[in-house]
Amino acid sequence: MSAIEPGPIISSAHLADGASPALSELEFSLTLAANAYQKWIVRCAAAAGQQLAPLEVLVLHSVRHRDRPKRFMDLMLVLHVEDAHLVNYAVRKLSRAGLVETRKVGKEKVIEATPAGIAFCDAYRAIREKVLVGDVKSSLSEETLSQMAEALRMLSGDYSQAARAAATL
Repeated sequence: MSAIEPGPIISSAHLADGASPALSELEFSLTLAANAYQKWIVRCAAAAGQQLAPLEVLVLHSVRHRDRPKRFMDLMLVLHVEDAHLVNYAVRKLSRAGLVETRKVGKEKVIEATPAGIAFCDAYRAIREKVLVGDVKSSLSEETLSQMAEALRMLSGDYSQAARAAATL
Protein backbone atom coordinates (compact mmCIF):
# COMPACT_ATOMS: atom_id res chain seq x y z
CA MET A 1 0.00 0.00 0.00
CA SER A 2 1.45 3.36 -0.97
CA ALA A 3 1.38 6.34 1.31
CA ILE A 4 -1.05 9.08 0.43
CA GLU A 5 0.62 12.42 -0.08
CA PRO A 6 -1.02 14.82 2.37
CA GLY A 7 -2.58 17.88 0.86
CA PRO A 8 -3.50 21.15 2.45
CA ILE A 9 -5.43 21.00 5.70
CA ILE A 10 -8.82 22.47 4.89
CA SER A 11 -12.37 22.29 6.15
CA SER A 12 -14.26 23.02 2.93
CA ALA A 13 -13.10 21.12 -0.13
CA HIS A 14 -15.63 22.96 -2.28
CA LEU A 15 -13.82 26.23 -1.51
CA ALA A 16 -10.37 24.73 -1.98
CA ASP A 17 -11.35 23.63 -5.49
CA GLY A 18 -11.25 27.29 -6.56
CA ALA A 19 -8.38 29.46 -7.71
CA SER A 20 -6.57 29.46 -4.35
CA PRO A 21 -6.52 26.24 -2.33
CA ALA A 22 -3.91 27.87 -0.08
CA LEU A 23 -6.42 30.57 0.86
CA SER A 24 -8.82 27.84 2.01
CA GLU A 25 -6.02 26.35 4.08
CA LEU A 26 -5.30 29.77 5.58
CA GLU A 27 -8.98 30.38 6.35
CA PHE A 28 -9.24 27.09 8.21
CA SER A 29 -6.08 27.96 10.15
CA LEU A 30 -7.54 31.40 10.96
CA THR A 31 -10.68 29.72 12.28
CA LEU A 32 -8.64 27.42 14.50
CA ALA A 33 -6.41 30.26 15.69
CA ALA A 34 -9.33 32.62 16.37
CA ASN A 35 -11.18 29.99 18.39
CA ALA A 36 -8.03 29.01 20.30
CA TYR A 37 -7.22 32.66 20.99
CA GLN A 38 -10.71 33.36 22.31
CA LYS A 39 -10.55 30.28 24.52
CA TRP A 40 -7.15 31.39 25.77
CA ILE A 41 -8.15 34.94 26.70
CA VAL A 42 -11.26 33.73 28.51
CA ARG A 43 -9.28 31.13 30.48
CA CYS A 44 -6.48 33.57 31.24
CA ALA A 45 -9.04 36.11 32.45
CA ALA A 46 -10.58 33.46 34.69
CA ALA A 47 -7.16 32.59 36.09
CA ALA A 48 -6.69 36.32 36.76
CA GLY A 49 -9.96 36.34 38.70
CA GLN A 50 -12.65 37.47 36.25
CA GLN A 51 -15.27 35.58 34.25
CA LEU A 52 -15.30 37.62 31.05
CA ALA A 53 -16.32 37.07 27.44
CA PRO A 54 -13.63 37.47 24.77
CA LEU A 55 -14.78 40.93 23.67
CA GLU A 56 -14.84 42.11 27.28
CA VAL A 57 -11.21 41.05 27.73
CA LEU A 58 -10.24 42.84 24.52
CA VAL A 59 -12.14 45.98 25.49
CA LEU A 60 -10.52 46.07 28.93
CA HIS A 61 -7.01 45.67 27.52
CA SER A 62 -7.73 48.37 24.93
CA VAL A 63 -9.03 50.70 27.63
CA ARG A 64 -5.92 50.03 29.74
CA HIS A 65 -3.59 50.68 26.77
CA ARG A 66 -1.26 53.56 27.67
CA ASP A 67 -3.24 54.16 30.87
CA ARG A 68 -5.40 56.95 29.53
CA PRO A 69 -9.15 57.21 28.91
CA LYS A 70 -10.49 55.95 25.59
CA ARG A 71 -13.38 57.30 23.59
CA PHE A 72 -16.11 54.77 22.96
CA MET A 73 -15.88 55.25 19.20
CA ASP A 74 -12.11 54.75 19.29
CA LEU A 75 -12.60 51.38 20.98
CA MET A 76 -14.92 50.34 18.18
CA LEU A 77 -12.41 51.51 15.58
CA VAL A 78 -9.36 49.89 17.17
CA LEU A 79 -11.11 46.58 17.77
CA HIS A 80 -12.77 46.73 14.33
CA VAL A 81 -16.23 46.12 15.79
CA GLU A 82 -19.09 47.62 13.81
CA ASP A 83 -21.90 46.81 16.24
CA ALA A 84 -21.88 49.53 18.90
CA HIS A 85 -24.23 47.55 21.12
CA LEU A 86 -21.64 44.77 21.48
CA VAL A 87 -18.97 47.15 22.74
CA ASN A 88 -21.51 49.04 24.84
CA TYR A 89 -22.62 45.80 26.51
CA ALA A 90 -19.00 44.85 27.19
CA VAL A 91 -18.30 48.26 28.73
CA ARG A 92 -21.43 48.03 30.91
CA LYS A 93 -20.44 44.57 32.11
CA LEU A 94 -16.88 45.71 32.85
CA SER A 95 -18.27 48.74 34.68
CA ARG A 96 -20.56 46.55 36.81
CA ALA A 97 -17.52 44.41 37.66
CA GLY A 98 -15.68 47.53 38.79
CA LEU A 99 -12.98 47.19 36.13
CA VAL A 100 -13.75 50.37 34.17
CA GLU A 101 -15.45 53.70 34.76
CA THR A 102 -17.30 55.72 32.18
CA ARG A 103 -17.90 59.43 32.05
CA LYS A 104 -18.84 62.12 29.61
CA VAL A 105 -16.29 64.53 28.21
CA GLY A 106 -18.33 67.02 26.28
CA LYS A 107 -20.69 64.91 24.22
CA GLU A 108 -18.42 61.89 24.11
CA LYS A 109 -18.38 58.86 26.36
CA VAL A 110 -14.92 57.94 27.62
CA ILE A 111 -13.90 54.78 29.41
CA GLU A 112 -11.04 54.42 31.86
CA ALA A 113 -9.63 51.45 33.73
CA THR A 114 -10.16 51.50 37.48
CA PRO A 115 -7.48 50.39 39.93
CA ALA A 116 -9.20 46.98 39.96
CA GLY A 117 -9.11 46.91 36.16
CA ILE A 118 -5.42 47.77 36.17
CA ALA A 119 -4.73 45.06 38.75
CA PHE A 120 -6.64 42.54 36.62
CA CYS A 121 -4.63 43.49 33.51
CA ASP A 122 -1.40 43.12 35.48
CA ALA A 123 -2.46 39.67 36.74
CA TYR A 124 -3.47 38.67 33.20
CA ARG A 125 -0.06 39.79 31.91
CA ALA A 126 1.76 37.77 34.58
CA ILE A 127 -0.21 34.64 33.70
CA ARG A 128 0.38 35.25 29.99
CA GLU A 129 4.11 35.58 30.58
CA LYS A 130 4.15 32.42 32.70
CA VAL A 131 2.13 30.04 30.54
CA LEU A 132 2.16 31.35 26.96
CA VAL A 133 5.08 33.59 26.06
CA GLY A 134 7.81 31.02 26.65
CA ASP A 135 6.16 28.39 24.47
CA VAL A 136 5.58 30.85 21.64
CA LYS A 137 9.12 32.24 21.85
CA SER A 138 10.58 28.74 21.72
CA SER A 139 9.08 28.20 18.27
CA LEU A 140 8.77 31.69 16.76
CA SER A 141 11.20 34.61 16.86
CA GLU A 142 10.07 38.15 17.60
CA GLU A 143 10.80 39.03 13.97
CA THR A 144 8.65 36.15 12.71
CA LEU A 145 5.83 37.13 15.06
CA SER A 146 5.97 40.72 13.79
CA GLN A 147 5.92 39.53 10.17
CA MET A 148 2.93 37.30 10.90
CA ALA A 149 1.13 40.19 12.59
CA GLU A 150 1.77 42.42 9.58
CA ALA A 151 0.46 39.76 7.20
CA LEU A 152 -2.68 39.32 9.31
CA ARG A 153 -3.30 43.08 9.36
CA MET A 154 -2.99 43.15 5.57
CA LEU A 155 -5.39 40.22 5.28
CA SER A 156 -7.80 42.03 7.58
CA GLY A 157 -7.90 44.85 5.06
CA ASP A 158 -8.45 42.41 2.20
CA TYR A 159 -11.33 40.73 4.01
CA SER A 160 -12.85 44.09 4.97
CA GLN A 161 -12.75 45.22 1.36
CA ALA A 162 -14.20 41.91 0.19
CA ALA A 163 -16.99 42.27 2.78
CA ARG A 164 -17.85 45.71 1.41
CA ALA A 165 -17.84 44.35 -2.13
CA ALA A 166 -20.02 41.38 -1.15
CA ALA A 167 -22.50 43.73 0.51
CA THR A 168 -23.08 45.42 -2.85
CA LEU A 169 -23.80 42.23 -4.79
